[in-house]
Amino acid sequence: MQQPPETPAPATESAAHPMAVADRVAILGEKDRVARLGRIRQFVFGSLDGLLVPLGVVSGVAGGTGNIHAVIVAGLAEAFAGALSMGAGEFLSGRAEAQVQQAEVAAELQRVRSAPEYEFNEMIVILESEGVRPEDARVIAQRLHKNPPAFEKTMVEKELGLDIEPDTVRIGDSLTMGGSYILASIVPLVAYFFLPLQQAFLVSLALTFVVLAAIGIFRGRLAKLNLFKSAVEVVLVGSVSGLGGYLLGIWLPKLLGY
Repeated sequence: MQQPPETPAPATESAAHPMAVADRVAILGEKDRVARLGRIRQFVFGSLDGLLVPLGVVSGVAGGTGNIHAVIVAGLAEAFAGALSMGAGEFLSGRAEAQVQQAEVAAELQRVRSAPEYEFNEMIVILESEGVRPEDARVIAQRLHKNPPAFEKTMVEKELGLDIEPDTVRIGDSLTMGGSYILASIVPLVAYFFLPLQQAFLVSLALTFVVLAAIGIFRGRLAKLNLFKSAVEVVLVGSVSGLGGYLLGIWLPKLLGY
């Protein structure tokens, strides 16, 4: 008499999850790590504005008035106002963006639930567009369809290019923006506290160029770019912007008759 097949032993935790717990945690944490690196945008944006706007203000006031106390007051006022404005602007703009994304995600999920067959076929089309063979695309879509949360998440990410739960409170982004602005704004202003006007102006320019180059190098390291090219690019963009602010500060008072 033929013996029935042996019942397979229950899968152990190590068989079900061949990777160590620490490795699984690291893999699942990659998204958060990349999101933190994504704050390079806020850092560079805030730092450049924090360097160049105060540089333009203090240089323009220095050239237009020749009064070092007016330079310091204008620089401090601009630094704090600019940091608050940049931080608040980043918070509100990021929140608005996420709320729009939430509405798009909700609409997509509604379509998945109200027209499951259409969305199932749409998933197949999306997978095929990514190079998956038609027969494999159908199998993958069927497997995903058996797990509604996985199907919905995959559909939102692949069709809309969005997270299924957009972050509407981006405190870290706004703090990065405002903090980098206020720290960078110290650079063009600090020399005016210790040096005469003419010397302070030259030192302010020199310090600003050095920090611009450092920002370029930092950006290059994170993005794995050529460090020299990255530094030169940031310095050139910063120089053009700073020169515009300086010239405006000199000529605007003359044009207005001050």
